[in-house]
Amino acid sequence: MPYGNRSKLKKRDIFWKFGYLAAGAAVFMLDQATKAWAVSRLRFKSDISVIDGFLNFSYAQNTGVAFSLFDGYGDGGRWALSGLAFIAAALVVYFFWKTPRSDDRILGALVLLLAGIVGNVTDRVRLGFVVDFIDVQFGNWHYPTFNIADIAICTGAGLLILDMFLRKEKKQKETGMEQGDDGGA
Repeated sequence: MPYGNRSKLKKRDIFWKFGYLAAGAAVFMLDQATKAWAVSRLRFKSDISVIDGFLNFSYAQNTGVAFSLFDGYGDGGRWALSGLAFIAAALVVYFFWKTPRSDDRILGALVLLLAGIVGNVTDRVRLGFVVDFIDVQFGNWHYPTFNIADIAICTGAGLLILDMFLRKEKKQKETGMEQGDDGGA
């Protein structure tokens, strides 16, 4: 049961959790390194076509949140979004430490969320905007430009959603087995 284990953490569990955090730190560093590359290589130069007509590297500055929502609110918006990100990161850390060591999918999801949140809030606090550079399109369809932190956030959120459905399915099977124990009559 996630978040419900109130027993003390064992040294082995703490070791594993720090391993997860190290993996999250690696994702954060990859995010920051790729953004630094994008600033130095793409900011004042032409885009790079990786897969023609599908994947480009194109520099963009996002002062809003996902899909540039809340863009254009100036410093007030910047600090409000940063404050919300700090609160979100604190909640993720809280749930991370409350989650049992055996719940790998949740721990992985939370670490990815944390790495992505910290990656984007680092940009927002340091630069006043988030650096985006991965540009995907297919024919006339064009996805908003994003970065490694955004991938981590979406993957972490996706794992949490997957876990929610898998837990619901498992609970339904367990409940169904209990009800069906009477021979189906």
